[in-house]
Amino acid sequence: MRVTDPSGQVGRRAVVIDDEASLTSLIASYLETDGFEVWQALNGLDGLTAIRDHVPDVVVLDLNLPGVDGIELARQARVFSDAYIIMLTARAEEVDKLIGLAVGADDYMTKPFSPRELLARVRALLRRPRSVGAHGSPDAPPGVGGPPVVPGRQGVRNGRAPGRDGWSAADEGHGIVGGDEPGANPDRLVIGALTVDLTGREVTLAGRCVHLTRTEFDLLAALAARPGAVLTREALLRAVWGPAWVGDPHAADVHLANVRRKLGDTAAAQRFIRTVRGVGYRMGPG
Repeated sequence: MRVTDPSGQVGRRAVVIDDEASLTSLIASYLETDGFEVWQALNGLDGLTAIRDHVPDVVVLDLNLPGVDGIELARQARVFSDAYIIMLTARAEEVDKLIGLAVGADDYMTKPFSPRELLARVRALLRRPRSVGAHGSPDAPPGVGGPPVVPGRQGVRNGRAPGRDGWSAADEGHGIVGGDEPGANPDRLVIGALTVDLTGREVTLAGRCVHLTRTEFDLLAALAARPGAVLTREALLRAVWGPAWVGDPHAADVHLANVRRKLGDTAAAQRFIRTVRGVGYRMGPG
């Protein structure tokens, strides 16, 4: 039986995986209060089983786990799950965080952390547009587990143009715009041999499908929607996660490095994603 949150909406699903039972229960209690149906696991193998069996919207995952550690768990989960993954780590080293993002985590937090901040990050992730509703339902409202809102004009959202650093806070979380020129299909962005299908959430390069995570797709789409504009890291991450996004803006660097690799691009060539030093990123000519 699915639970209902205070607003009357059907509750979402979450899996919390940590070998500290007290911490797992604490996180679960915060999520349940917010309307989630929550399953808990104390090791990596049980965590993988819970993700496979319960098809969660969100996974909160500790890095240090007995059996299968968090890095390997995230890598394996990405084979069959498109859940948002928030990784928890007691390690302060940047390399651990970057590895977590590289294998498919969407965000990370360093222990000790505030459960309220964790809940805020979960909410921010769930405000991101999805091609279908939770658990395959296409009927969820646009921008909240439903299809992305795609206005018919490039560079305009809700009747307004973006500011210098990208979309304003009032415009965040309303989907990604499209259309390369007047009369173009607003749902398909074409950069050279690269095509980004916003409705189908599919990327093809010279006719070959490129498999991206949700975060990678949304970052690429945000850049492709404004091919001549330079977007700051903060503007990119807010375009993906909404105005409530908090975290390390350099997470964008890791995700975009993954996109480059999957597109056969390099930091030296920068055919598709160009780094503008000291500012952010923009699309290359392809």
